[in-house]
Amino acid sequence: MYLEHIGSPADVRALPASAIPALCAEIRSAIIESSARVGGHVGPNLGVVELTVALHRVFDSPTDKLIFDVSHQTYAHKMLTGRAQAFLDPALMGSVSGFSSPRESEHDHFAMGHTSTSVSLAVGLAKARDLAGGTNRVVAVIGDGSLSGGLAFEGLDNAAELGSGLIIVVNDNEWSISEDHGGIYGGLSRLRKSRGTSPDNLFRAMGLDYRYLEEGNDEAAVEAALLELRDTSRPVVLHVHTTKGLGFAPALADEESWHHVGPFDPKTGERRGRGHSGGIVATEPATYADITGEHLLACMRRDRSVVAISSATPYMMGFTPERRRAAGTQFVDVGIAEEHAVTFATGLAAGGAKPVWGVYGTFLQRTYDQLWHDLCLNAQPATILVFGSSAFGTTDATHLGFYDIAMLGDMPGLTYLAPTCREEYLAMLDWAIDWREGPVAIRVPGAGVVSRPGVRLPEAGFADGAPEIVRKAGADGPDATTTPEVTILALSSFLPLGEQVADELAGRGVAVELVNPRYACGLSEVYVQGLSGRRVVVTLEDGVLEGGFGERVSRQLGTADVRVRCYGLPHGFPDRYEPEELLASCGLTVPAISRDVMELLSR
Repeated sequence: MYLEHIGSPADVRALPASAIPALCAEIRSAIIESSARVGGHVGPNLGVVELTVALHRVFDSPTDKLIFDVSHQTYAHKMLTGRAQAFLDPALMGSVSGFSSPRESEHDHFAMGHTSTSVSLAVGLAKARDLAGGTNRVVAVIGDGSLSGGLAFEGLDNAAELGSGLIIVVNDNEWSISEDHGGIYGGLSRLRKSRGTSPDNLFRAMGLDYRYLEEGNDEAAVEAALLELRDTSRPVVLHVHTTKGLGFAPALADEESWHHVGPFDPKTGERRGRGHSGGIVATEPATYADITGEHLLACMRRDRSVVAISSATPYMMGFTPERRRAAGTQFVDVGIAEEHAVTFATGLAAGGAKPVWGVYGTFLQRTYDQLWHDLCLNAQPATILVFGSSAFGTTDATHLGFYDIAMLGDMPGLTYLAPTCREEYLAMLDWAIDWREGPVAIRVPGAGVVSRPGVRLPEAGFADGAPEIVRKAGADGPDATTTPEVTILALSSFLPLGEQVADELAGRGVAVELVNPRYACGLSEVYVQGLSGRRVVVTLEDGVLEGGFGERVSRQLGTADVRVRCYGLPHGFPDRYEPEELLASCGLTVPAISRDVMELLSR
């Protein structure tokens, strides 16, 4: 076995050419076996094995800088740079991240989990090299799907003026997460069909040199092409055609749902848990993605003006290939272009349509200017569904999603709703689609689907900022008239935690009121001021504390004679944390909160 003896790229370069096919096979097997245990980005990593081996045989990392876009294709790179045991030994799996990380290795130059970045980073490194009089080589690797992001165009545009050596490897596997969307992909198709001779050449049009290689999964061919370009004196694109999911039949048969999956059987591909699958639809909706896709499709059938928008993650909002076909022109995938999605939705709304854009919270932050300047400044009635914003979402530092409340709270005129259950979510979604007075965002619950059949929904909609009083103070149930000593504002998926705290405090004789705020941003000022008669107000939120929901409540009560205690998540970049441990460190447990409240009441 070769892979277990690879401690650095020098070991890869030392291998004879005859050993390389076996090494590639071992890497591919390690990707499948390790991903089967915990899940991972299977398809994109399987497609770049030969490309990665060739890069490390031609270039001298880390002196030569290899910059991988988005990190979805770094598993082989990690194995060849001293981290192979993390993929071979199950006991060591937690020792490496699924993404590029300078804290792990000198061969990873940036913490990278978002797309379309590698060209700009590489141009910066090349410019710094030139200013210092250096001679090292710089290589950017970017996938065809990532080219739809505006930052990729900005990087390519600037690269053309660099005037010195830079290699941009375009890994073209004909896929984004799902199918590619955008006009550039017709041009890439023509380049593939003509083996790079088509006059319709985006890269040459931008002033870059260009080479094409059809045999992207032939290591010897890729190595030869890179050797030819290694000492280029000007920026050049090497366009390499690869196959996503190569070496694993299930991934080849369904490129979309095998982009990223949960645990699976490495022999059959049978899923052991529900991952980011675009091709699976439960008989009854089992996730908020399924609920969203099913509900929006029904809305589209009733109203031709409803348009669902995805930024290359259609499965996230339940738009499987079947639902996309059923929606037809009322579903638009803009590709990996979140900024465009917001401004596109603004234009749709201004034209009388009813746009609904679904986005992961971790990618929402890429759209700050478009949200502020385009959507909110123009007060256009678009709906944004924010998924995955929770401590229980993705736990890598590159994909933290719980900064959304602090960010969207800065948006003038935006209503940010935070439902607690399926019934509340669908009522908010229906209201938001028809609300014409400004933009509405909905924080889709991050936990499993919860049903509250008895939830009291406002007949007039959600414009007034009024919360739901879930439990009034006293022992006589929801109609009790006892004045509360303590009010707990438990936002969205933290309502069950609030219920447990309320039970604990009531058991200690405290008159406690439990409230579902419903508004992550925009809770009624009148209601909050009415809390000034309480002795203690507690806020619970599954989001960053600084600038979050609780701090807004605390500010509104700043002049009142009431103690406010806010609980939320830490400001920083926790990486691969255990959610329960993170919450405990923030005091977000029933014993800790109850103890704090009792102490405040005793003062």
